[in-house]
Amino acid sequence: MVLSKARHSAFYASPLAYRLRRLETKTLILTGQVTEQCILYTALDGYIRHFDVVVPTDAVAHIDAELGEAALKMMCTNMCRPSRAR
Repeated sequence: MVLSKARHSAFYASPLAYRLRRLETKTLILTGQVTEQCILYTALDGYIRHFDVVVPTDAVAHIDAELGEAALKMMCTNMCRPSRAR
């Protein structure tokens, strides 16, 4: 399955959420480039759609190291659950 991405978030103006629900997906594992933009926005959009989101820090890349670290911290602050911190 291939979906085109129109903006930073893979969920923006795409059928991604619908297709994931049809597949009964519960957890998203996000990897890729631009932690401080694409990964961050997709992670938060997935989270507000009630998916569990995992971002392996060794499987993402940043443009700006400081912003990448801030994005990872923001994702954990907003999405980590005390019993399931990642």
